[in-house]
Amino acid sequence: MDIIQIVAFGIVTSILYIILKDLNTSFAFFLILITGIIIFLAIIKQIGVIFSLLESLGAKANIDGMYMETILKIIGIAYIAELGANITKDAGLGSVAAKIELAGKVFILLLAIPIITAVIEAILNFLPAS
Repeated sequence: MDIIQIVAFGIVTSILYIILKDLNTSFAFFLILITGIIIFLAIIKQIGVIFSLLESLGAKANIDGMYMETILKIIGIAYIAELGANITKDAGLGSVAAKIELAGKVFILLLAIPIITAVIEAILNFLPAS
C-alpha cells in the first residue's frame, strides 16, 4: 500500500466516521480503530526496512550493538505510545492518552539510562584528573 492509497483510505474512513458517529458511536469508533490497525500493518514492512538500515549504519560506524538495539527500542516505544495515545484521544479519553504518553516517556527514560551513563563516562574520561 503506497502513501496515496493510505491517504485515500484514511479520507474515506474519516467520511464514514463523520456519517456514523451520530448514528452509532461504538461502531464509528470501531471503524477508526480498525483503520489505525490496517494502516499500521500496511507500513510495518517499511518500518522493518528502516530498522535494518539503521542497524547496518550502526555496524558500519562500529557502534556497540547494545546501543543500536536500545535506540531502536526507544523509537519503537515512541511510535507505539503515540499510536495508543491517538486512538484513546479519538475515543474522547484525553486523560488516558496522557497517561499512555507518560508511560512511554518513562520507558524511554529507563532504556536511555545506559546510554546516558556511557556518555557521561566518556566525558569524564576526557577531563583531566584533579
